[in-house]
Amino acid sequence: MGYTITIDVEKCVGDGECVDVCPVEVYELQDGKAVAVNEDECLGCESCVEVCEQDAIEIEEN
Repeated sequence: MGYTITIDVEKCVGDGECVDVCPVEVYELQDGKAVAVNEDECLGCESCVEVCEQDAIEIEEN
């Protein structure tokens, strides 16, 4: 079972909260925006969704 991560780059302000909170290092900042570089590692905990004040991240179970 995996997860699909969608990041709305229009909403993302690149504050890095998702990068800091993710326990498995799914995200990194590239060009000032969050990018899911290790999407296969996602645990579906939604910590990133909770800390994103811009509501720029969605996680869906595959």
